[in-house]
Amino acid sequence: MTISEMIKKYDVSGQFDVLKNSYKQVEYSWNNDINLDKINTGRISNIIVTGLGGSAIGGELLSNFVKDELKYPYLVNRNYELPSYTGEGTLLIASSYSGNTEETIAALNEALAKKAQIVCITTGGEVEKICKNEGIPYFLLQKGFQPRYALWGNFFALLKIVEKLKLIPSQNEIVLSIIEMLKTRGEEYSLDKNKALEIAASLCGYIPVIYSVSDFTSSAGTRFKGQINENSKLHAFCNVFPEMNHNEIIGWETVGEKLVKCKAVFIYDTVYNSRVKKRFEIVSELIKQSGTEIITLESGLENFKLRLMDLIILGDYISYYLAIVRGYDPTAIKNINFLKERLAT
Repeated sequence: MTISEMIKKYDVSGQFDVLKNSYKQVEYSWNNDINLDKINTGRISNIIVTGLGGSAIGGELLSNFVKDELKYPYLVNRNYELPSYTGEGTLLIASSYSGNTEETIAALNEALAKKAQIVCITTGGEVEKICKNEGIPYFLLQKGFQPRYALWGNFFALLKIVEKLKLIPSQNEIVLSIIEMLKTRGEEYSLDKNKALEIAASLCGYIPVIYSVSDFTSSAGTRFKGQINENSKLHAFCNVFPEMNHNEIIGWETVGEKLVKCKAVFIYDTVYNSRVKKRFEIVSELIKQSGTEIITLESGLENFKLRLMDLIILGDYISYYLAIVRGYDPTAIKNINFLKERLAT
């Protein structure tokens, strides 16, 4: 069976087209506007993005994307409660694609009680109702996607908000470059033989253990791990350099006992600190000594922001193809739906 036939058989809701058209989400969010006149930037002392799953990863991605430009303390909150320091000096950006994520709604209501300045990103639901009732500015995303497949719209809405508030310099030039890159990758990864498909096939039968670098590519690691979980229906684990050198490195001592079948995935970039690069080299030696294969994901593009987004889209395609070659529908989320049903009772 060809990959095209497998896609037709297992991708019953047509998510491949959503992936290929990721650039259209970017165009939509970047070309739409939001009125932020109510936000007093002079009051901002810290920024919190609150959300879960596919609605939170955009916040984590932002921290890597503008790491050298955003000059405010910044946190991605993934819970019902907000940090104790949340207050009038906080800019709270609540992100819920459905608008009905209970943890995000709880955090949003807490932010209101603490008189934080608030902006929301959503498609509607309870979040939109709260925004209308409280006069909170909100960005309406395109409807019709699963939250994890809406990352591109979500992230660029978030980027648009912080740019419009003049918390970071203009991002227009790099956004246009990202749109073109996504178009190119959509064509490349649609071929019957392509890098994403090859990597996906090599991961069949293995648990991916993903390593990225704190503050640089940690969002790509988190995103890839989550996409493998939801799309590919597989366990995957991620950690970051240099932290893993102080604990998880020991776990590779017994992998050779073949109790666990795994492959290491390195998310690599040329901008890493020279000492971090050295750590990659040493850990690579140790992992190879255990008999474990290492797959390295690296972008050759000229700009760090472009490379970061290139790694994100590559991981998305790998996870999609890994579902297909394993014979699973990449959109099905049975256990999440079961959990939501039980929580509602």
